[in-house]
Amino acid sequence: MLHEEVKPYHEEGGKKEQVSTMFDNIAKYYDFLNRFLSLGIDTIWRKKAVNQLKADKPQLVLDVATGTADLALEIERTLKPKKIIGVDISNQMLAVGRKKIAKKKLSETITLENGDSENLRFESNTFDAITVAFGVRNYANLEKGLAEMQRVLKPGGKLIVLEFSKPTIFPFKQLFNFYFKNILPLIGRVTSKDPKAYQYLYESVQAFPDGKKFEAVLEKTNFHSTKSIPLTLGICSIYIGKK
Repeated sequence: MLHEEVKPYHEEGGKKEQVSTMFDNIAKYYDFLNRFLSLGIDTIWRKKAVNQLKADKPQLVLDVATGTADLALEIERTLKPKKIIGVDISNQMLAVGRKKIAKKKLSETITLENGDSENLRFESNTFDAITVAFGVRNYANLEKGLAEMQRVLKPGGKLIVLEFSKPTIFPFKQLFNFYFKNILPLIGRVTSKDPKAYQYLYESVQAFPDGKKFEAVLEKTNFHSTKSIPLTLGICSIYIGKK
């Protein structure tokens, strides 16, 4: 199943390199813009995603595309696992995340490292649970990234994906699309100084196979018991798959 490739910048260069550059550019504004542009709802979404793992009590968790470590910190707060490893391709985002972790004196529990979601350095069957928040949309090769996570997950382990989806309810769908396509890039351009970053956000959400389509991609990469949970009238969804 081929998915349309959307890149942040239109010049030459692979999606992976461009995504890394984009997040390096906006790293210091990223947390503020997330809270501001989502009216703070993104923190609720993360809590709901992490709550999907409560019954599993995972002790070793991998957070892929960890960014500034918001989800890793929520995992620590809610689940208290022994160890969380966060990987991301943007060094600037990781630097922001490490400061937040150090401030909370959690550097022993949560470690962040530069890593490529499509080529994870870990042994097969390593992690009790794997999480990704707003990251799979940025994979250069979605199926390869999912297959890698499936590989390093222990049998019986759970993958939790939090990702933007497309609302379908009238008139919310139209209002949301207007905001996402016109207002959000304008605010992003003024505050983050990277005009392309929030335009890419809209374009990448439009191209992403959400809902049942994403469940089908999970199943194709050998996850089972897949399900999706739409949040906030379908702006965002939690996807669950087991190994």
